[in-house]
Amino acid sequence: MPQQQKIIPLSAALLSLSVISHSAIADVTKDVEDALNFYHYGKNGAVKADLNYRYEYVNQDDVPNPSLNGKALPAAKQPATANANTVRLRLGLLSPVFHGLQGYAEYEGVYAMQSDYNSTLNGKSGLSVIADPYQNEVSQLWISYAGIPDTLIKGGRQRIKFDDDRFIGNVGWRQLEQTYDSVLITHNNQQLFGLTVNVGYIGNVKTFTSTTENINAPILNLNYKLGDYGSLVGYGYWLGYTEPENFAKSNQTYGLRLTNYQKPGDSLKISDNYGLVYTAEWGIQKDYINSPQNYTVNRYNLMGGFTAYNLTFQGAMEQLDGVGANKTFITPLGTNHAFQGWADLFLVTPKDGIRDVSGTAIATFDQGNIAVTGVYHDFYDDTGSIHYGNEWDFQATKKFGKHYSLLAKYAYYNADQYGTDTQKIWVQGNISF
Repeated sequence: MPQQQKIIPLSAALLSLSVISHSAIADVTKDVEDALNFYHYGKNGAVKADLNYRYEYVNQDDVPNPSLNGKALPAAKQPATANANTVRLRLGLLSPVFHGLQGYAEYEGVYAMQSDYNSTLNGKSGLSVIADPYQNEVSQLWISYAGIPDTLIKGGRQRIKFDDDRFIGNVGWRQLEQTYDSVLITHNNQQLFGLTVNVGYIGNVKTFTSTTENINAPILNLNYKLGDYGSLVGYGYWLGYTEPENFAKSNQTYGLRLTNYQKPGDSLKISDNYGLVYTAEWGIQKDYINSPQNYTVNRYNLMGGFTAYNLTFQGAMEQLDGVGANKTFITPLGTNHAFQGWADLFLVTPKDGIRDVSGTAIATFDQGNIAVTGVYHDFYDDTGSIHYGNEWDFQATKKFGKHYSLLAKYAYYNADQYGTDTQKIWVQGNISF
């Protein structure tokens, strides 16, 4: 079991947000909004600012050594408990619209006030990994054109998020964001029953650890609105990595998704206070340019649940098949922290695949400004014969208007036949304009 440790992670300055009067916050917020926005936000430009403080704690026990058939590393080589106090700043400048053209530039930087962790770039391999390197970068730099009706063309380094971010996302949980050097065309045809077409090409990936990966990747995402019944989505992603160290991530994926759920409160209403939530999704993945293996694997994603007043309950099963090393269903551009447990044991699919059976309960209060979430996961291989382990996840968030929020989050993975016992704790405060 991971060692328990008493921590006092949040500064008094952040805690003071909870006792400032709503009227005082509103007055300060209005002044800041007036200073940053040029007349009407989006049309005549704006300054954007986001400040995110986070404390993260990671404790692991009996980390296995792959070269010893899964036996634990010697005690002297076990990674030490990691503690990170980091602050992330984003500053962006959005230009006014000129004949349909608009530009955006954004700086992003992380400062580590406490760096007792392995960031993947700082050489501290004797500590557990917290993938928030002390870095400064240009996270976005793009130009868009909206002169064609119902169509937006955007080129440059940009954020891309499709559906639930499982395949193409910004890895928004980490302090540094994942962005793409790409061209993306979005056509939103409301007259054709709300069809949204996204077609594009990605040439480079600026990862959340501030590295750059070269890729040749056409992407296609079609979203057809079904009114109160949700959305039907079809997609195709062709990820051709061009550097030898990344060849194993090359793949082509096709899929269909039906869902009516994006956030707590979404549902198919059956009365004023009750509703149904559901997702049914299937995908198939094959080898692609430079893949080291020939393979074909599937993904199944099913969720059903209901809402009652301010409560949401969900039962789900996600399965990613695997038939050996480099023959697994993978999502290298996805926001994978949001799936298969917040302890991040399954960011990369095991060689025997994975079946994640989970239950989620969400309660919201104060008109949605307070949310409490609990999740239980039980993990197996894709046949159900190997029990990997189970995990408990908990999260509480509090919003103060549109611009301020606090978060506390906990994950505990209890290993059986895969990985290691892992405990993670996060406390976060955010200010965003």
